Formats: sequence, structure tokens, C-alpha cells
Amino acid sequence: MLVSILLMRLNLDSLRGEIEEHLKSHGMVVFQSFPSFNDPEAMVFWDTARHPEYTEFVAAAEAAGARMVTMFSRELEEDLIEGALDRLADAVMEGDERRSIASRLKTMRGYSGFTCQIQLSFDSPSRTYVFDLRTDWFNDLNDLIDRIEECCEEEDDDEEKPDDLADGGYFQRN
Repeated sequence: MLVSILLMRLNLDSLRGEIEEHLKSHGMVVFQSFPSFNDPEAMVFWDTARHPEYTEFVAAAEAAGARMVTMFSRELEEDLIEGALDRLADAVMEGDERRSIASRLKTMRGYSGFTCQIQLSFDSPSRTYVFDLRTDWFNDLNDLIDRIEECCEEEDDDEEKPDDLADGGYFQRN
């Protein structure tokens, strides 16, 4: 049991198949989708920290009369890590922090191909209800990427804009 919990935290792939089977066994249509990006004010997120069981979410969908649940799953692609490493090279930060982040990003390569996120959702007349489950290491990776972006934004703020852009106009190179 401990081994399966540990593996689930590292790779959500087997859970993805389990969820699909569970939905089908309850007579629900599984619509493979991209992640939900509806109006954020119309989205209600399930508390996966305190209620990580997808079966509770599916029971709520059934009780709400949902017949179809959208499903999105993401596998970690090495391009995401490589892009973060490239962006890190442009970030304004101390050398020790840069080396630490680079080391942690390189460690993340070991998760390439692992399922890192599963998102289920169903719609009601005025809301979209979302179950979004992510591995701990994917959350860590997103935190690292956010840190890099913050440091790159500081650099971008320091750069002067061409006169054409100073007033919010468009700049085009031909």
C-alpha cells in the first residue's frame, strides 16, 4: 500500500486509468479535453488538499445531474524544463540561487513522461466545477518557474522600451 501511494505521488498515470474506468462504470461520458480556462469567477475548484479522492468529486457531479465529465491529463515534457533552464540564463538573481534552481530543474528531468496533472470538470448552468490534482514535484516545478519569471520580469522592467512603444503603440519590424 505504501509503495502504491508513493508511486501515485510521483506519477498519476495509473490513477488516470482508474478515474476513467470509475466514470464509465457510473454511466458518465468522459470527454478528453484541454484544461479548463473558463471565466475564473465562474469556476469552483475542489479542495484536493483536504479531499483528494476523485470519487467524492464524481459523486458530487452525479448528484448535480452531470452526465459528462471532461478530463485533462498532462505528462511532463522535457521541453518545459529546457525552456525554464533557458529562461533562467536570462534571470536576474544571485549565483547561488541560480545554481540551486538549475540543479533542481535538472533533477526534474527524471520525471519526463510522468503524468503530473489530472483535471476533471463538469458544468452546471452558471458554474464549472473543477477537480485539479497535481503531483508535489509538479507543484515544485511550477514554483521554480514562477521564481524564474519573477526575476525575468524585474529585468524586463529595467529595460528601456523603444520610443514607438512608450505610449502603448505597436512596434513592428519588417
